[in-house]
Amino acid sequence: MKNIWILTWYTLKEALARKVFIFFFAISLLAIIITAVIFALSSNLSITAGGMKNLPFDDPVTMIEMAIVSPLSSLCLLLAIFSCASFVPIMLEKGNIDLLLSKPISRDHLLWGKYFGGILVVLLNIAFLVISIWLIISIKFSIWNFSFLTIIISVTFTFAVLYSLMILFGILTKSSTLGMMMTYFVFIILSPLLFTIKDKFFTMIASSFIRTIVDIFYYIIPKTSELLGKITTELVSGKSIGNYQPVLTSLAFLILTMGISISIFRKKDF
Repeated sequence: MKNIWILTWYTLKEALARKVFIFFFAISLLAIIITAVIFALSSNLSITAGGMKNLPFDDPVTMIEMAIVSPLSSLCLLLAIFSCASFVPIMLEKGNIDLLLSKPISRDHLLWGKYFGGILVVLLNIAFLVISIWLIISIKFSIWNFSFLTIIISVTFTFAVLYSLMILFGILTKSSTLGMMMTYFVFIILSPLLFTIKDKFFTMIASSFIRTIVDIFYYIIPKTSELLGKITTELVSGKSIGNYQPVLTSLAFLILTMGISISIFRKKDF
């Protein structure tokens, strides 16, 4: 575990050296400053619970927090995919991998260090963004919804699942391009599409064969839409998760993908 922690910290320092962490921090800081200025200038702003009955939140403050943080979190995930996709390919470059393998560190620890390092970069930035905006809005309205902070967990977990896919393609291709493209495809197109079909149009599909194909892909592909959508809404609202299936199947995808990555990495010649 000590080696994994050291490699995780080394990956965070690598992100700092490549300005990845600073770039994330700058975007988060800009969003926080804009939010603070808007609420500071809105001295007469008031909110009421009227008209909130049809919304998924019990209080309007939570709705405001989600309206600000949700798009920013998605943007951070898009930037995280772009920025962290090269961590493993750079590690596998000639010279870098030779130096690392010459040290008394197992290949498993190397890979886990890169994995947790990428997650740590995203966790710190998401936590900074969410906590700062939560403080600004909570102080403004004197309403403290601590459940809102659970969005840090849901966003970080979603990235952890997607990052496992980038790790796999990074090992297979020694390049960040294909892994980044596949991850964007799953996150932006495939997961939302499968969720929409399953949720709204599944009963309209006449062919049992096509329904089976849809089911197979739906349960295999990470549920990023549901993790960042319904499940995050339930957590932020202080409610219990109604359906753990998206979490469990996404976790299974993460474990399987990392298991395959480790197996390939152990046997790979450099």
